[in-house]
Amino acid sequence: MPEEIEEGKLIGKITHYFDKIEVAVIELSAPLSVGDTIRIVGGEATDFTQKVESMEMEHEKIQKAKKGDSVGLKVKEKVREGYKVYKV
Repeated sequence: MPEEIEEGKLIGKITHYFDKIEVAVIELSAPLSVGDTIRIVGGEATDFTQKVESMEMEHEKIQKAKKGDSVGLKVKEKVREGYKVYKV
């Protein structure tokens, strides 16, 4: 069970990535707030941590999102659909 080795709490997954603007859409299974630190893991080589600087939902800037929300946020590396998002 590799799940248990992962650092952080699984809070969602990537459902879309906009290449040109470097924005990932994350479908949340737990709350997330601006200021939180997230870790994105997926594929062969993707594993990075970053702070949530800003978040948007339906083109509105938001401070926090709840379980079930889909939010857009700028990511510093390329990601793909299905990558896991952890809160660290």
